[in-house]
Amino acid sequence: MLNAIIPLLLDSLASAALIFFAAVGLTLVFSVLRVLNVAHGSLYSIGGYVAASACLFIASRQMNPYLSFVALLFSAVFVAAIFGPVVERSLVRWTYGKSEAVQILITFGLFLMLEDLQRMIFGVQSYYEDTPMRLLGTTNLSGVVYLNYQIVLIVMAVAVVVGLRFLIRHTRTGRLMTAVVADREMAQAVGIDTNRIFMLAFSLGVFLAALGGALATPTSGIAPGLGADTMVLAFAVAAIGGLGQIEGAAVASLIVGLARVLAIYVAPELDAVAPYAAMLVVLLIRPYGLFGSTSVRRV
Repeated sequence: MLNAIIPLLLDSLASAALIFFAAVGLTLVFSVLRVLNVAHGSLYSIGGYVAASACLFIASRQMNPYLSFVALLFSAVFVAAIFGPVVERSLVRWTYGKSEAVQILITFGLFLMLEDLQRMIFGVQSYYEDTPMRLLGTTNLSGVVYLNYQIVLIVMAVAVVVGLRFLIRHTRTGRLMTAVVADREMAQAVGIDTNRIFMLAFSLGVFLAALGGALATPTSGIAPGLGADTMVLAFAVAAIGGLGQIEGAAVASLIVGLARVLAIYVAPELDAVAPYAAMLVVLLIRPYGLFGSTSVRRV
C-alpha cells in the first residue's frame, strides 16, 4: 500500500508545483492590479522557449552543463525585465478601472500577438533540453525510482509561497502593495506612486509565469500551443482557489495536481478533463472559490 501511496503523493506534488508556478503570477496580478491577464499563458511559454534556447546553446558550445541551472533562472529574469515594464506601461495600464470584458479583450489581443511573436522568433518546432534533470539524477523511494529534479520543483514551489508571503507582510514594497489593493485613491492621496507599484507587481507576475515555463522545459519540453493550454489551466486553478488569493492558488494547485495524477493512475483518458471536473465540483459548493469571498464594489 505504501509503495502505491508514495509515488502518487510525489507525482501529485510535482504536478502541483508546475501548475502553481503557472497560476500564482496570474493570481498576484489580479490581486494587485485587478486585471484578468489572458496573455499570462504566453508569458509562461516564452519563458520556456528562452530557457530551452539558452540550455541548448550551452550544450552546443560544450560549456559547463551546470550553467543550465543558471540559464533557467536567468531566462525568467530576462523575460520579466523585457516584457514586464513594456507590456504594463504600453497596454495593461490602459485597462485599469475598465470592465472585465474590456480587460479580457485587450489581453486576449496581447495573447495573440505574443503567440505570433513566438512563432516568428522560435519557429513552430518543439524544443527540448533535459540537461538540468539528468544532472540531478534520481532517488530510490520505497523501491520507486524518482527524479530529483521533480523534488527540487516541489521545494521551489514552497519557497515561492513563503517568499511571496514574506514580501507582502514584511517588506516596504509589500506593504505598499497592500495599501494600493485596499484603497488606490487613498494610497495616491498619501503620496504612494501607484503606477510604480502596479509595474512592479505585473513584472513579478511575469517573472513567476516565465519561471514556471523555464522549470517545466526539462521535464516536458516546449511546443506551440502550450501558452493556450497553460492559460486555461491557470484560470481553473485561480477559480478554485479564489481570484487574487495566493494561498488559494497553492491549495488549488494541490487539488488539480492530485486530480490529474489520480486520473492518470486510474483512467488515463480523463487526464485532460480531471482539472476542470475538480473546478466544477468546487465552484458548485463555493461559487467564489475556496478562499474567495463576495466584496462590495465602489461606484
